[in-house]
Amino acid sequence: MAAYDKGDYATASSWFRKAAVQSNAGAQYIPGLMYATGRGVNQDYATAASWFRKAAEQGNADAQNNLGVLYDKGRGVQQDYAAAMSWYRRAAERGDAVSQHNLGLIYAKCKGVPEDYVLAHMWFNLSAAQGNSVATKSRDTVAAKMTPAQIAEAQNLAREWKPTP
Repeated sequence: MAAYDKGDYATASSWFRKAAVQSNAGAQYIPGLMYATGRGVNQDYATAASWFRKAAEQGNADAQNNLGVLYDKGRGVQQDYAAAMSWYRRAAERGDAVSQHNLGLIYAKCKGVPEDYVLAHMWFNLSAAQGNSVATKSRDTVAAKMTPAQIAEAQNLAREWKPTP
């Protein structure tokens, strides 16, 4: 990790690949990130998706979120909101704040699901409670479109929500 943190992406890539082929989810996530951003390698979303999928299937929340983003945007994979939602949900249900925000966006913007401001507000609220300021703004924007009863329902859902292990 030190090589990656210092910007020595070629050395980092070599070490992470060695760990990744040993099925280390954290090590599989990093090459995905490198290919998604083009750090130390040529940017290649399809290869990023492949690495993210390996780590995501082992439960790595960051990889699950990033794979969701690729499906959401249609980068390296065919755009598929249902797949995006599935990957976001896996990480969001484990408590990942970024995925919770992204899942809220799926509901707020009708991306493959019916518009549901109550669920959008719930996910934004959960993310905001972890300090995600973007989620706070998203929650407030959605709240302006909701009735007081809908807001109360969303807040109740957020209070009752428990992460899955």
